[in-house]
Amino acid sequence: MILHLLNRSPATGGTVDDALAAMGPGDRLLLIEDGVLGALPAQASLFTGLAGRLFALREDLSARGLLDRCTDQVNIVDVGGFVTLTEEADKTVSWY
Repeated sequence: MILHLLNRSPATGGTVDDALAAMGPGDRLLLIEDGVLGALPAQASLFTGLAGRLFALREDLSARGLLDRCTDQVNIVDVGGFVTLTEEADKTVSWY
């Protein structure tokens, strides 16, 4: 399993498209930094098919005032959860 880290807003550029195209069926996606904007309901359609494999970093959501505005399909993890996801992954790919 590969852990993909997306730090850019899905609304800017094609980085999210590249990340999604590179993902395999067992891979996971963690939204960090401005990438957590993808956790909003308006962006949910971008992540169809990632049920149980889409995560967002709690600290970044909180810093942007988005913690209570996430779509239900996003699993919220704290820094400890980030570490766990990294440990479970065979490798990590960052999308900037």
